[in-house]
Amino acid sequence: MSKQWPLVKLRDVLKRSEDTIALQADATYREITVKMWGKGVVLRGTILGAEIASARRFVAKTGQFILSRIDARNGAIGIVPPELDGAVVTNDFPLFYSNAERISVAFLAWLSRTSGFVNLCVRASEGTTNRVRLQEDRFLALEIPLPPVAEQRRLVARIEELATKLQEIRQIRDDEEKECRALLLATFWNVARNAPRRPMAEVAPLIRRPTEIQTNTVYPELGIRSFGHGTFHKPALSAFELGSKRIFRIERDDLLFSNVFAWEGAIAVAKPEDHGRFGSHRFMSCVPRAGVATSQFLRFYFLTNEGIELIRAASPGGAGRNRTLGIEALTNIKVPVPPIETQKWFDALQAEVDALKSVKAETAAELNALLPSILDRAFAGEL
Repeated sequence: MSKQWPLVKLRDVLKRSEDTIALQADATYREITVKMWGKGVVLRGTILGAEIASARRFVAKTGQFILSRIDARNGAIGIVPPELDGAVVTNDFPLFYSNAERISVAFLAWLSRTSGFVNLCVRASEGTTNRVRLQEDRFLALEIPLPPVAEQRRLVARIEELATKLQEIRQIRDDEEKECRALLLATFWNVARNAPRRPMAEVAPLIRRPTEIQTNTVYPELGIRSFGHGTFHKPALSAFELGSKRIFRIERDDLLFSNVFAWEGAIAVAKPEDHGRFGSHRFMSCVPRAGVATSQFLRFYFLTNEGIELIRAASPGGAGRNRTLGIEALTNIKVPVPPIETQKWFDALQAEVDALKSVKAETAAELNALLPSILDRAFAGEL
């Protein structure tokens, strides 16, 4: 923070709110929570007064400063938004009025999102690992550099101008990604809609590669993320850790299904770096027949609305682990099978779109790093 501005104790600009509410047993109340890492003040839920009638509750008002005693050290700090005016909080979320003559609410909102301010909260927190809590007196005794209100307003206007530009860039990138996805989906159906349909048993049969567990050997496992987000690597397990657990070897280009979460898109293709890893009996590995289909083309189909509905129909039961993809049901699903060269052409198109998404992810990370950088510069007096 800037050394050019005079230092002011937080207690000189913040005053603890003691506004409480007499709870009615038959009334419903909104409760507030504060998300970590500067993600804002949000509605936690609603609760009946009878459930909290014996507890003290404070009333939040628009523009008040709020923090979590437990997680302020993790950036759970913010300003009460207008839509949560009148909501209630426990004493774990102290509320403060700010002195409008000395500090603007907008300035305080941006200041509280800086690493420097979070570090103040860390300094004001104490306790054991599981019981670290912000000490209010210690927090209010800490100092912040504070420019005149006119300079605060100028800085806020500049920060908001830059933040708006960053958001516009994010929106453009998001729109581009949605458009690419829509074009890819339209292209897929152009080649798949009138293609012949054949059962998975003929196109990509289930292949199991059981592994005999050896002492003094470790077995790196593979996981599948839901919603089509691919594979991930799990730690290697020893023979002792595996116990009686059955595992199966996975090879590159296997079409993988998690039989308990396929219904929510836990479907992926094994990457080159996944080759030789292992999956539990919960994994289904299908291997497309050469010259008939490609695993990437089939994966794309199963992640379309039509494909995922067929997977769900083949996964009877309730949600979660009670909804299991049946082996026979999977092998009976009929999938579109256009000419193999057409599938390979589409796979190449998929790869190009994935490459663009990777670039977008990298630039998104850069954009996310820009706002903290802007805030650090602003409160160092460099904007």
